[in-house]
Amino acid sequence: MAHMTNPLATPDQLYQRRSFSALPAELQDAIFYSTQCLTQAAGVLLQLPQSATAKANVVLARYWLVEPLISHEFSDISAAAIYLIAKVGPSPRSPRDVCNVYAYLTSTSSSFFRSPTIPPPPNNPSSYYLSESAYQAFHNRILAAEARILYALSFNTHVALPHPIAITYLQALNFLGIRKDKISKRVVAYLNTALLSPQMLYLTSQPNELAVAAIYNAAKDIGAKMPECEWWEVFDVDREVLGFLVVAMRGVEVWAKKMREVVPAMTEGMIRRSHIEQEMKKRGLHVGNGHEVGVAGDILDPEDEMARRMDERMAEIERGT
Repeated sequence: MAHMTNPLATPDQLYQRRSFSALPAELQDAIFYSTQCLTQAAGVLLQLPQSATAKANVVLARYWLVEPLISHEFSDISAAAIYLIAKVGPSPRSPRDVCNVYAYLTSTSSSFFRSPTIPPPPNNPSSYYLSESAYQAFHNRILAAEARILYALSFNTHVALPHPIAITYLQALNFLGIRKDKISKRVVAYLNTALLSPQMLYLTSQPNELAVAAIYNAAKDIGAKMPECEWWEVFDVDREVLGFLVVAMRGVEVWAKKMREVVPAMTEGMIRRSHIEQEMKKRGLHVGNGHEVGVAGDILDPEDEMARRMDERMAEIERGT
């Protein structure tokens, strides 16, 4: 049964991610939500199956559980996650395709994350054209980020998705007397929405729990008649867990609308690391999320910084002798 379960985040990991980060909670959530949406949009343009894109979302969330959010450009980490998952799956995509898609989504010509109240931006091919040097630079960043993701996750990229489990549960419930495609699409929509939740539902709940919560929400929306007994216990889900997930899944849309007001950059295209750094400076906060910052404003890797200091120390010792 190991292939049907996922490793879950520990309370200590969740606490450290929130408490030991220099980023305010709303900026952390804005980065997570925007990058997960970017990953979904890239999966659509790359014509990847939703199962591959969803796995990339989960791998990205796991990576950010143990690594600082601002250690890399957000679009680079997203591209690395989707490239990695596609490569080990049945639908690999070339680095050139991945780079082209992300160059477009993060360009000024893309309508991604643009406010629907304003006209779409004009299509300017030069804004997302990648020269050979720009492609090589982007490609190298993706490969470096991919290696970092694998290292952070100890090369464990297994992800058990709740989507097939939910369909199996619906079959056991005879689709609650509703047309199969109608309720199935609603259930899958809730499961895909849960991928975007800053509460990291896929890292705190097992697939069977997510599947039951999605079925419950879909049945409520459609008006399907559910069994009068506590049917969720048949699928090994507690009432308390079900209640939490039902509320969490339903709250993502309302939360996202509120976040667009709190973080206006979410309506101006994909959030970049420079946007977060500018916002942090406006608030008079330290930029770096626990890491030291170089002269040029680049965040220094702790291992590289330690090696540099050791080299300097050895040079001082040699000069002293």
